[in-house]
Amino acid sequence: MSHHNRLKPQRPTESVRRIEAGPWAVELLPAAAYSTHYVAAQSAIGFAFDSQRGLHAIGSDRVQPFAARPNSLAFVPAGCDVLSESPEGGEYLRLMRIDGTPLVGDRAFNNRIDRQAINLAQTMRGALLQARVDDDWEAWAHALAERANRSEIPAAPLQGSITNRRMRLLDEFIDAGLESTLTVKAMADLLGLSEGYFMRAFKQATGKSPHSYLVDRRLARARAMLLDSTARLSEIANSCGFSSQAHMTSAFRQRLGTSPAELRRT
Repeated sequence: MSHHNRLKPQRPTESVRRIEAGPWAVELLPAAAYSTHYVAAQSAIGFAFDSQRGLHAIGSDRVQPFAARPNSLAFVPAGCDVLSESPEGGEYLRLMRIDGTPLVGDRAFNNRIDRQAINLAQTMRGALLQARVDDDWEAWAHALAERANRSEIPAAPLQGSITNRRMRLLDEFIDAGLESTLTVKAMADLLGLSEGYFMRAFKQATGKSPHSYLVDRRLARARAMLLDSTARLSEIANSCGFSSQAHMTSAFRQRLGTSPAELRRT
């Protein structure tokens, strides 16, 4: 049910909203009529927010009616022949890896109801509609991928994965590369862990996601530079790894309740 290569919509609609974060691409497809037929070049996870009706043939030559349940999870493996069309469509979230790593799974499915997947998809939809500094796309994407492949979820809590020595190594790595784009994959590779395992272990060890921890480190460096240097705000934002001065200002207001300029004045 991964679809929405939208052709000839019958009414004006919003554009597709898309964000790329680390190895992930996330798209929010607005409700619209669609008709598509393709062979999936890569595996994809889908989430239908609305009920949908139409015709489809997923990995089969047989075209048959379908009725997608609202708030349901779907998966289409790479190489799957997909034909799908609906006169109304429905709002739909699509998640893909863009680093060449295939999503786990070799069988297409849809209409899976999973409470955690619902919460994750709703969170991601809200963030696509209104972004915030605290948006943790990589963590959300990994978690939703695990819900689509439940066998990847560990049965027991993780123990001892992020030791004090490993945390010091991570801090040194983060501080050395803070002005650049630091990915979860790079941090996980540093410790020889998979991305999903690293993210769970990091949260257990620190109480924060890697993304939230990075924002805190960037803010700490920015605060020090504001107080100890005369560098322009745009230079500080660049040195601390913020995408722009506006991004840094937004982070200050959301996390600290003040702006960089106000902090420097006081």
